[in-house]
Amino acid sequence: MTDHAPTYASAALRELSARGFLEQLSDGPAIDAAMAGGPTTFYIGYDPTAASLHVGNLVCIMAMRRLQRLGHRPIVVMGSGTARIGDPSGKSEMRKMLDAAAIDANVARIRQVFARFLDFDTPGTAAVVLDNYAWLGGLGYLEFLREVGVHFTVNRMIATKTYRDRLEAEEPLSFIEFNYQLLQAYDYWRLHREHGCTLQLGGSDQWGNMIAGVELVRRMGGADHGPAHCVTFPLLTTADGRKMGKTEKGAVWLDAAMCSPFDYYQFWIGCHDGDVRKLMAIYTDLPVDEINALCAAEGAALRDVKSRLAFEATALCHGAEAAAAARDAAVQAFGGGDDWSAVPQVTLPVASIRLIDLVVDPAVAAFPSKRQARERIEGGAVKLDGEPCREPDRELVAASFPDRTLRLQAGKKLRLRVVLGG
Repeated sequence: MTDHAPTYASAALRELSARGFLEQLSDGPAIDAAMAGGPTTFYIGYDPTAASLHVGNLVCIMAMRRLQRLGHRPIVVMGSGTARIGDPSGKSEMRKMLDAAAIDANVARIRQVFARFLDFDTPGTAAVVLDNYAWLGGLGYLEFLREVGVHFTVNRMIATKTYRDRLEAEEPLSFIEFNYQLLQAYDYWRLHREHGCTLQLGGSDQWGNMIAGVELVRRMGGADHGPAHCVTFPLLTTADGRKMGKTEKGAVWLDAAMCSPFDYYQFWIGCHDGDVRKLMAIYTDLPVDEINALCAAEGAALRDVKSRLAFEATALCHGAEAAAAARDAAVQAFGGGDDWSAVPQVTLPVASIRLIDLVVDPAVAAFPSKRQARERIEGGAVKLDGEPCREPDRELVAASFPDRTLRLQAGKKLRLRVVLGG
């Protein structure tokens, strides 16, 4: 918190502020009073446009976790209805349209992640997962225009940053995308009317859509449960200006099948020194005072703090056992010893393979292209069983390695046991 940060009456906003979650509030004093006065039902929506959520999405999930632990009730909205349109927020071009089967498959996988972070059992604050296709799928177009569309003006909508940026850049904005704001606002009205939801949370790129929902609730007479409000969180960037949760390999997924616990652990270990306090506050359950004390460390001692961050974050996402295994594997892989038994293993069904083909194989994905792989190999960035190998075309034969297994090091971060001929 800065010296100019508001002093909140509610434990909820004090906690979110201290941990760096808050960016914009539609009516700070009213939200603070409501949350200080008793349990608040709030929601966050997730469009299932991929098979997994990623570390960027985890900001909102951790905010839900914080608020639920302070006595408030979360609603998770799976947007399989809105995913059929595609949210234009933060995008310079239209999202790829997914068919119903792909959306349903994504929903099934994504739903599983929330059980790791939220409580679905405690009466009064138990989390609920809803799917907006349940109410959007049966809407009649003329009915929707008469009941909802009448409350929006094109003038106001194109002033929203999402639409304004597209138009000013002369990028195409499809009519189907233009409707997205109306549908998200309608979600809020339905949740307010049927579930007593009075607060929407989301990333800062959602501000225009969220304010539209607040206003729609007011205009359609949704005062039975009190006024609607919204809060946005900052879109996190790293100290060197990159979007949080992005690596050379792409997004850091929460699904273990798309990002192993070892790679997930390594993501946190590899964070910039200047980001450690921010990441600990948002992505772990450690008390703020403890975080501040830990982050007073400098130099070599900060490596231990990063290890603590990596363990806590990995334990929340994948469980304490997987976090401990990832920690042990990291010690083995980067400690210079011969024991790699805990290091992740991949199996390739070939008896031999060229080194350059190995490092670009999808199961390894050490480098994005053969051109870069060749340059890095010749530059000494790849080791086999601890020894540099500068020959991109070297043939690796399974029978020449103990148990047909080689230890691969590529660059500063990738460590794998590779079994050939499995």
